[in-house]
Amino acid sequence: MTSDDGSATPDADHGRGHESRLLRDLLESASTGDRAAFTRLYDLTSSRIYGLAFRVIRDREYAEEIVQEAYLQYWQKASEYHPARGSVITWMMTIAHRRAVDRVRTEQLQQERMSDYGAASVETPRNIPLEVVVHADEARTLRTCLGELTDLQRSCIEMSYFGGLTYPEVASQTETPLPTIKSRIRDGLRRLKKCLGTQEDV
Repeated sequence: MTSDDGSATPDADHGRGHESRLLRDLLESASTGDRAAFTRLYDLTSSRIYGLAFRVIRDREYAEEIVQEAYLQYWQKASEYHPARGSVITWMMTIAHRRAVDRVRTEQLQQERMSDYGAASVETPRNIPLEVVVHADEARTLRTCLGELTDLQRSCIEMSYFGGLTYPEVASQTETPLPTIKSRIRDGLRRLKKCLGTQEDV
């Protein structure tokens, strides 16, 4: 639940805190090879991971593949998670989102190779990543500037602007208070704008 100003209520904070600790404990157990813990982690998070993948890629079969690939990576990389990078669900969402963006980029490039003329006439999907619809030089510049943001800033901006999620949806998906998400995206966009302006002047 949230208060009138959009901030989380104590009960909501308590509920989120409990789930965050549970997910962290399950991931830690999974890192030691505990398959039961990993299955429980999957049950608690898979709907959110699928929802994010589908919002980005807009294809159910591809979204299901992204989920499978992401959970394989979670299992293999569980020991690499560090709380300083954010909550477990934020870590998981960031990995899934990047995989979905990569899939969209790959599909787009394949379409372009098939027929330059045909690709030019295809309507661009609403959630296609910005990096695949701009000039190659601009894409490289954008990736460079995104790399200068913090992991949390970059993941929030990717979810919102490249993934099509609203600020409240990003807050819900990452279990982060809405004011924090707004501040994180605002600061990230400010740094991104400054970096892009600097790159253009070079």
